[in-house]
Amino acid sequence: MSETGAGWILLSLAVWGAIHSLLASLWFKDLVRRWSAMLYERGYRLFFNIFAITSFLPVLVLVALLPDRLIYSIPMPWSLLTLGVQGLALVGLAYGVSQTGMMNFLGLEQLLDPQSAVRQRPLVTDGLYRYVRHPLYFFGLLLIWLVPRMSWNWLAFSIGATLYLTIGTIFEERKLRQEFGEAYEEYRRRTPMLIPRLKPPKGID
Repeated sequence: MSETGAGWILLSLAVWGAIHSLLASLWFKDLVRRWSAMLYERGYRLFFNIFAITSFLPVLVLVALLPDRLIYSIPMPWSLLTLGVQGLALVGLAYGVSQTGMMNFLGLEQLLDPQSAVRQRPLVTDGLYRYVRHPLYFFGLLLIWLVPRMSWNWLAFSIGATLYLTIGTIFEERKLRQEFGEAYEEYRRRTPMLIPRLKPPKGID
């Protein structure tokens, strides 16, 4: 492991995660809103997404270019199974985003309609959200871990990303409880956080 870039990858993920968490925090969002309400309402979500993606690219470059060693490789045809599950995870991600609004998720809805940034959004509890409160994180973890070839660099990336997603889920839960109050508490009591329950909770169609 010392002959690989695992340490640098973990460090880069920690730096990216700290900056990403700061930009996603309610404190920082309120600061931007006080400085310019129009800037926040119209462009903050789009800026946040663009910055998150572009600042994440250097982490992936490190994974690809730093010295690395293979840990294991899943042989055919079993590797096709992992790739198939990853494909399903991509479909799940797309469907989960569509349930909460693709345009809103990307920040384009706010760009076209600034009031949507401050408008109360509905609490989504159907579809994938019947089975798990954070389906996007669940499918993201499947994509990260179900790779046919595992190296030390990718293992470091997977561990760092998993820690970030887990911690991010905890902070996201706090924001959702603040936003939706008792409705979210009730949803939280009957629906698991990250590992889906295959059978929907009682009382949910």
